[in-house]
Amino acid sequence: MILTSSTDENTVRPALEAGAVSYQLKDVGGAELVDTVRRAARGETVLHPRVAAGLVRSLRVEPRPDPLANLSTREREVLLLIAEGLSNQNIADRLGIGEATVKTHVGNLLSKLDLSDRTQAAVWAWRQKLVSPP
Repeated sequence: MILTSSTDENTVRPALEAGAVSYQLKDVGGAELVDTVRRAARGETVLHPRVAAGLVRSLRVEPRPDPLANLSTREREVLLLIAEGLSNQNIADRLGIGEATVKTHVGNLLSKLDLSDRTQAAVWAWRQKLVSPP
């Protein structure tokens, strides 16, 4: 059992990983402390509410933003076709648009994804599992 004033996750987590069954703060009342000791002796886990809340917060995984959310539908189409290995002219023919328009879409998607060239875009699409490598 740990009795401390620290609610810092870098203190709490190692104590629990080392086998502490209870983690109580020093500001707890006498009756609650006695109850905690008895429960810990029975092997029950007792965590001060602030400690439990901190652990729960540390375990939450923030959802990762969808990297494609900033791309237009056309930019996504161009990205997938780049990943398939098509040239700008082939992409233009496939989509029924001009090659200059394709180049604009390529530049926009590279900028939005913070990539520097078509090869990086293709690899990025493969890593995101948007397409399978050839």
